Amino acid sequence: MTTEAAPAPAPTSRTIWARRITDGLEPKNVILALLPLLGGLRYGWPGIGWALFAVVFAAVVPTLIIRYGMRKGTVSDRHVGRRQRRLTVFPLIMASVLLGFAVMIALDAPTDLTALVLAMFASLVPILVITAWWKVSVHTAVATGAVICLAIALGPLWLLLGPLVPAIGWSRVVLRDHTTAQTVVGAVVGAVTAGLTFWLAR
Repeated sequence: MTTEAAPAPAPTSRTIWARRITDGLEPKNVILALLPLLGGLRYGWPGIGWALFAVVFAAVVPTLIIRYGMRKGTVSDRHVGRRQRRLTVFPLIMASVLLGFAVMIALDAPTDLTALVLAMFASLVPILVITAWWKVSVHTAVATGAVICLAIALGPLWLLLGPLVPAIGWSRVVLRDHTTAQTVVGAVVGAVTAGLTFWLAR
């Protein structure tokens, strides 16, 4: 059973493009785009303001947690490639997201934005459980969840972003960070958990 990333492949045009996709569409960047997009389209400038507040807890703090781990030598890379390290990093990220959600609820933030942050937290729960024994893809989980939530909130045309998910999965497999099965399971977890939570909470 594959639980850790395999050695990185030698650089080729294929792996270079895979690296660009993996880094460009990593979970942090997807969240940085998703929250202001949804906030702005649903609630205008106030929504963007709330979205930027949510970004602090859902993207900025998690990034700082990972960078701190990299400086301390406990995390090997920005994507937290080692499964065992994910078991210590993910709970900290979940705590940050949950704190952001609690503050937004207390301050009566727009419903769709609080629902989206809750969906992010909910997605991390099964991911953490699965990670205890298998290295499921967070990249595909976050990307699929983002597409589904946008489609629920803004209309089915946003499903046209769906092809980005297999492209991300391809990049993770090419870079030997995940198996195909791990990217597929990540996508399913993201779609079901984030989509269902967002739909029920909004």
